[in-house]
Amino acid sequence: MKLSRKSDYALRAVWHLTNLPTGKLSSISVIAEDQSVPREFLAKILKDLSRSGLLVSYQGVNGGYRLARAPRDISFLDVIEAIDGPIHLNLCTEDNCPCEDDNCYFCKFWETQENNFKKALSKQNFGKYKQRARK
Repeated sequence: MKLSRKSDYALRAVWHLTNLPTGKLSSISVIAEDQSVPREFLAKILKDLSRSGLLVSYQGVNGGYRLARAPRDISFLDVIEAIDGPIHLNLCTEDNCPCEDDNCYFCKFWETQENNFKKALSKQNFGKYKQRARK
């Protein structure tokens, strides 16, 4: 499994916003430059993150983006699923599993792995990654 580029950029954008002083906004251009993300692509990502309730956007000359909640309350899983939808490691973990056997070894294996992966992502929050103020 490979994390999508869109999710990677979303994680970077949230990390950037995590490190802003409280109440400060950041523009798309500033985030794009700071995180080396293509501006047009980032605009779509930020819109998705805002729609999902992770960011708040402000329009106008002094507009920009900020986190909708505290960094410690935003997990990596929140960001990834806001961008790519629910994580499924295999068809067996989706609602329309093709297996006909309720005791399928593969289904149980993939469900366990997926649960462990999601648990690890949900334990990683942005409060842990806040940097000290930049000079």
